[in-house]
Amino acid sequence: MALPTFTMRQLVEAGVHFGHNTRRWNPKMASYLFGVRNGIHIIDLQQSVPMLHRAMQAVRDVTAGGGRVLFVGTKHQASEVVAEAAKRCGQYFVNHRWLGGMLTNWKTISNSIRRLRELDEQLASGALAGLTKKEQLVLSREKEKLDRALGGIKDMGGLPDILFIIDTNKEALAVQEANKLGIPVVAIIDSNCDPAGITYPIPGNDDAIRAIQTYCDLMSGAVLDGIQAEITRGGGDVGASAEAPVEQIPEVVAEAAAEEAAAQA
Repeated sequence: MALPTFTMRQLVEAGVHFGHNTRRWNPKMASYLFGVRNGIHIIDLQQSVPMLHRAMQAVRDVTAGGGRVLFVGTKHQASEVVAEAAKRCGQYFVNHRWLGGMLTNWKTISNSIRRLRELDEQLASGALAGLTKKEQLVLSREKEKLDRALGGIKDMGGLPDILFIIDTNKEALAVQEANKLGIPVVAIIDSNCDPAGITYPIPGNDDAIRAIQTYCDLMSGAVLDGIQAEITRGGGDVGASAEAPVEQIPEVVAEAAAEEAAAQA
């Protein structure tokens, strides 16, 4: 594998260049804006392209060194996409609600994760069969609540080495906690965001589903490239592993391969 590639045209087609209404903007984003169209700020993609590539390289370097990446996106349109991208590359995610102290008070969070594991084991083993229906319902609800909040990080085993965030306004607490602990932050910054505290800012739309999907696919690919680099450096044989790495195949290449296979058949 190699670091995923992308073009400015792909970003335009995904709507990455559309900012917010000019009434809803953060003056600190002025240097990242190209202009205004129909009352909407247009983000300067000539800056976004190299900044996105730099952020992907940073994520790749972290995973190549054995580090952990935490995907964060709790807004409705990002929730499922963030979870799928993190699972696809074997990383961790928060997609329901950021709990205060999730990083800065890791000891308490670890206790909650331990409780979630206990409930998982009890439900899987049938140990709750002897309880009343009401007691089983209470424990099931407790498990569901913990799973929504912590299910994406229950296997993380410690603090992440880098965060990838969609919408820094909604996830301001995550940015603050990461900054306090010195954890690098990769984040999408829309025209209404504050770029302060973001280690690797990526100017772009943080609301459009296609844009969010594009960011997550690229970051997931960067993680997989880093993992492969770590395995190769350690003398491992990627082709001999039980689960082969997932390759991101461009649509044009995929179509050509399909046509060739059909012709041979």
